[in-house]
Amino acid sequence: MIAASNPVMNLLNRTSLVMQILIGLIAGIALALLFPAVALQLAFVGKLFVSALKAVAPILVFVLVMASIANHKHGQETHIRPILVLYLLGTFGAAVVAVIASMTFPSTLALATHEVPVTAPGGISEVMEGLLLSVVENPVSALMNANFIGILAWAIGLGIAIRHAGETTRTVLGDLSNGVTLIVHAVIRCAPLGIFGLVASTLAQSGLGALLGYLHLLLVLIGCMLFVALVMNPLIVFWKLRRNPYPLVLTCLRESGITAFFTRSSAANIPVNLALSEKLGLHEDTYSVSIPLGATINMAGAAITITVLTLAAVHTLGIAVDLPTAVLLSVVAAICACGASGVAGGSLLLIPLACSLFGIPSEIAMQVVAVGFIIGILQDSAETALNSSTDVLFTAAACLAQEEPAVRA
Repeated sequence: MIAASNPVMNLLNRTSLVMQILIGLIAGIALALLFPAVALQLAFVGKLFVSALKAVAPILVFVLVMASIANHKHGQETHIRPILVLYLLGTFGAAVVAVIASMTFPSTLALATHEVPVTAPGGISEVMEGLLLSVVENPVSALMNANFIGILAWAIGLGIAIRHAGETTRTVLGDLSNGVTLIVHAVIRCAPLGIFGLVASTLAQSGLGALLGYLHLLLVLIGCMLFVALVMNPLIVFWKLRRNPYPLVLTCLRESGITAFFTRSSAANIPVNLALSEKLGLHEDTYSVSIPLGATINMAGAAITITVLTLAAVHTLGIAVDLPTAVLLSVVAAICACGASGVAGGSLLLIPLACSLFGIPSEIAMQVVAVGFIIGILQDSAETALNSSTDVLFTAAACLAQEEPAVRA
């Protein structure tokens, strides 16, 4: 019995998660078209996957953010500060691009919104009031009710406090973060089955129109990422260097972005970025710090994903969005994106935080997360390629900008 199962297990181990999700996606579409009655019965599989995401997302945000702040290293010098400015500027700018694109080309999703109460905010003042009340909510209550604003606030506060604790305490917190990450990976491994159930039941109920809705959403996402990579980032580099940015931009996309597209991991692409930085002749004391740091906080692609999917849910529910609220969403998306690193699908799991700004409950927000996994085969690859290639791009821009005045002198 065990020997017979080995070939199956070996086949699963050799098949990447991306390919497994693609197989689940195709199988779900086929089942919905051929046997819609059977496909409707598989809604429970998708619901189980969404419930697992709902269970793991709050503790994930709480532990990862707290551990990241608590274990931050002091005494890092050289050119890190201007690189950080570029990281934050690029991430916020990407969120703004996503807001403009989402409002220009609004996406509509097939969501089960009946039986789920939705309370839309009246404007920016009501959003800010709800935001402040969420910040001061009891941490246990915030975790139980998936109040991501409160979770983020407590994680930041405790992370700052624990930075002054002993080394053992910070080590334990780091180990806890690794443990939660392993659990998240286990949940993500179930994505092929979850996607299979979600796609099959959704198409059986809504028809191919739902798939076309996902296609439109994917085009908006990829379009935003291409615009940031080929227009916005070059403008930022030109502002920093005052010369043609495209040779550097295209080099980073070719030698870092392509690799990251297939690995789908900023962390796995760190050695590639370090080698590219050395090839570009950058200062080792700088890029040895800024590249790993960028894999953690430089998340333009994640900011785009969070913003576009959140506004897709907002548009689907018919919630009006004014300009101040959209700007606030850009800020929140940029902050959330900085905590989305190191976990497969991390940006998707932070969507409920942004959705909570508009009074969208967790039940609907997690359906949006599931939609993200359906299109994640391309979305996550493009997101990682943008994130990782920008790490090298901004590091090089900051280093070259500081070295050129010295050369001229």
